[in-house]
Amino acid sequence: MGRWLVLGGTRFLSWTVAATAVERGHEVVCAARGVSGRVPDGAKLVAVDRDAPDGLDALRGERFDAVVDVATMSLPWVRAAVDALAAGAGHWTFVSTINIYADSAARGQGVDAPLLPPREAADTDVPNSDPDAYGAIKVASENAVRAAAGDSALVVRAGLICGPGDEHDRFGYWPQRLARGGRAVVPDSPGQPVQVVDVRDLADWIVRCGEERTTGTFDGSGQRSTLGAVLDEIADAVGAHELERIPVAPEKLTAAGVNPWAAPRSLPLWLPESHWGMVDRDTAPAAAAGLRCRPVADTARASLDHERSLGVDRDRRAGLTPQDEAEILATL
Repeated sequence: MGRWLVLGGTRFLSWTVAATAVERGHEVVCAARGVSGRVPDGAKLVAVDRDAPDGLDALRGERFDAVVDVATMSLPWVRAAVDALAAGAGHWTFVSTINIYADSAARGQGVDAPLLPPREAADTDVPNSDPDAYGAIKVASENAVRAAAGDSALVVRAGLICGPGDEHDRFGYWPQRLARGGRAVVPDSPGQPVQVVDVRDLADWIVRCGEERTTGTFDGSGQRSTLGAVLDEIADAVGAHELERIPVAPEKLTAAGVNPWAAPRSLPLWLPESHWGMVDRDTAPAAAAGLRCRPVADTARASLDHERSLGVDRDRRAGLTPQDEAEILATL
């Protein structure tokens, strides 16, 4: 078994990667501030502050069989990490995003599709709500990883990650809403493409890739499906009773102030046609490289458990409140 470093390890994907690596018998070091949560049992926390110029000095010069970095909007974090640690790493995984592609409408694209121009600007110049800026920073981050880690680099362009521990309230909206029953507003777009990946499956694949020294670039998401099929699977999985789904045309949702995908007063998973390419990627190469995705029903049940542990009546980052839904239904 090997010595692993997870940059993070206290939240969602990085926590699940660390937990999976521990379960598979590796010695796991998690490098984080330690304020966002606990590292998994069996992992060691090394306190670092990636915002500080010397933030990774506690790890400089150490050797690891595998390193996993899930840095999101911080290009300086990525560059500092590879500068300090890549020379001593046997394998380097960087988790990127499908937001890096220049054409968000074209369906069935693979990793050779054109990318956004890399953005080198300081992170403080970039609004967190700008998905194109997020994608452009990830392009620059990928370039930095490849320049430093070279042939030992694996780049995973993740799709919509869901399942236990999800902090974004997107996929999880649907299991808790459909389980509640009653008249539920759904987008009248059943044929819209949808792709999701369970955090447990993505983490398992990342760890196995590190063990097997898999390198290259992959779109890391699940099988291609449709919004109608996914909602059917979720409803069946959570045992939705006395549920009446009320399809509402996309133009009526927009007129009612409903946002697609995320944000308050939104319907998660719903996307305008101009963005269907983001959830209809060719993920066959990742599947061929060992990414195995469980049924949506399994993810739905785990997500419902997670929703209930947080409190289904909490303020959400995405979805409709009962009041939002009542307002929309009243206009039909």
